[in-house]
Amino acid sequence: MTDPAATFQERSAQPRVEQVPLAHLSIELGHLYMEDYAGGIDQLRRHFAEVRPWVAAAQERLAGMLPAGRPPRISTCFLVDDYFTKFSTPAEVIGQLETAAADNGLTIDYLAREAGCARAGDVRPAELVLDRLVADPPQGTDGVWPPPEESGWLTNGDRPPGSSAQPAMTRRLAWQPPTENAKNRHSIFLAVEIFSEEPDGRLWSCPYLAAVWQLLRLGMLRCDGRPVAPPQPRGDRWPEDWDAMPAVVRLNPKAQPFSAYRTLSMLARRFQNIEAAVGVVIGQVDVDEEVRQQVRKRAEGEGFALPRDLVQRISYVFDGDSTKLL
Repeated sequence: MTDPAATFQERSAQPRVEQVPLAHLSIELGHLYMEDYAGGIDQLRRHFAEVRPWVAAAQERLAGMLPAGRPPRISTCFLVDDYFTKFSTPAEVIGQLETAAADNGLTIDYLAREAGCARAGDVRPAELVLDRLVADPPQGTDGVWPPPEESGWLTNGDRPPGSSAQPAMTRRLAWQPPTENAKNRHSIFLAVEIFSEEPDGRLWSCPYLAAVWQLLRLGMLRCDGRPVAPPQPRGDRWPEDWDAMPAVVRLNPKAQPFSAYRTLSMLARRFQNIEAAVGVVIGQVDVDEEVRQQVRKRAEGEGFALPRDLVQRISYVFDGDSTKLL
């Protein structure tokens, strides 16, 4: 018997899930904070000098992962933190970055704004990802923990007693350790704050925005079937304010695609905890299955091995912090 409440819709009336151009590898040449620019262009030159050998190594490694005769497609990007602190002007910062990179034989193909991970035009990428979070409940629990969109927290396991209030006069429970859901003999328990509620509204955390950034680079986000924050060409002049900039700008008109099958981020060691939290977030994002299948089939058609797990498509180089070597 047909459900009277059921609705039917022509398949052609559903939003078409658009594909995005894909490189084989997206290399993030850096992610610096306001204080990292304090030393001027010489400080930035030291940063890119330290990054350059790893770029060459990544290019060589990628060539070995592709079928013989297939040229690698690599794009580079750089993320500017304009979400937590506004500083300088786009013209000054981008000019110094491009010059410092060029002095070390590197080209920044795309520049992205961290604030663009929160809002890109009329689209709010951070909200899109929040709507697709499926919290990973520990085995044997009854789901009493509030969902992440209410609590602002994600974990990779069972939170310990004492993490929620107990009724007055109840017997104190014996201490029990937190437990990682997919532990390998011993647990590495992580709790990630993804946002906080502030007087001016919701403030997204750095790890959460970094997770959105990785999903954009992997080409996994859509809004009503359309790509989120597609790169925009650079104009004749830069605006005075960061908020007037697109979320992602193509600096190099000859660049390979911004999104890629795999990503590599070259970061200072101080980012390790943040990127561990990124893995917790991405591991609990329910990516649109049609988007996932599109990317998988295209990779197979190129003979390019691609793990199903999105976290396994993300690589890092954590090195010393050259911007502090004054």
